[in-house]
Amino acid sequence: MRTLSTLAVLLAPLALSGCVQDAGGAGPVVYFSAIPDDNRSGLQARYDLVALALTDALGVRFDYQPSTDYEASVEAFKNGDVLLAWFGGVSGVRARLAVPGAQAIAQGRVDPQFRTYFIAHQDLGLEFSEEFPMALRGNRFTFGSRGSTSGRLMPQHFLMQETGQGPQEFFGHPPQFTAGHDQTALQVQAGSASAGALNYKTYERMVAEGTVDPAVCRHIWTTPPYADYNWTAHPALNQLHGEDFMERIQAFLITLDDPAVLEALDRTEGLIPAKNADYAAIEATMRQTGLLR
Repeated sequence: MRTLSTLAVLLAPLALSGCVQDAGGAGPVVYFSAIPDDNRSGLQARYDLVALALTDALGVRFDYQPSTDYEASVEAFKNGDVLLAWFGGVSGVRARLAVPGAQAIAQGRVDPQFRTYFIAHQDLGLEFSEEFPMALRGNRFTFGSRGSTSGRLMPQHFLMQETGQGPQEFFGHPPQFTAGHDQTALQVQAGSASAGALNYKTYERMVAEGTVDPAVCRHIWTTPPYADYNWTAHPALNQLHGEDFMERIQAFLITLDDPAVLEALDRTEGLIPAKNADYAAIEATMRQTGLLR
């Protein structure tokens, strides 16, 4: 067990970062973040709404801290600059490995069975198939962010499983990456990439909004399901706010029924409990593909 002096050393930097005293005297402020996987321009407004809901429910002020990319989100959590974060499967694994005692506490109802869409520009002449599109061989293909579960890790994993080759061997060029799922779809629609892989929810949202024309940017294959996004809590939350604070955050999230807040979270179907073991297969895949050593 940690001594009191050791615990004081551990918590000292956190008191100045992920959890600080509100200047207005309303109590400590908990900073949280989310990976900026797509539609970055709207993240602040969306998560400000989430912050208000958390604050009202838990009696502690929550503030959203934007992050520049996946790696920065993990580093902020590791350093205690944020004590709660919406991660993808990969970033969540990295964060929890870096912070002993960190816990995955909630996920969307869709997240245990998440999927990636492979998409292709109409000029390739490909249509949707249940079979892996071997005709993509030798074409200009782009993944999403390097740290993305649905935009990089799992599509690469299933590509290797289906073809017996890595991306460079199969496509004939080093792996290409975009800044996020929406950018992947836009590059394929514009023809600057012949094909790509992205989060299925992003593709369906962009089609519904009219941002993507499914006749031009075609969905041609769906991966098998895998676990993905999650809310992960830093152990300092319990150390600073009481031993049941992570459980209280989890209870709020999994009983959340406010349509506006659920829409802000892009999980209109609601959230369910999560635990670290739910992402064991993601960690194993990261090690198998060399993304985690």
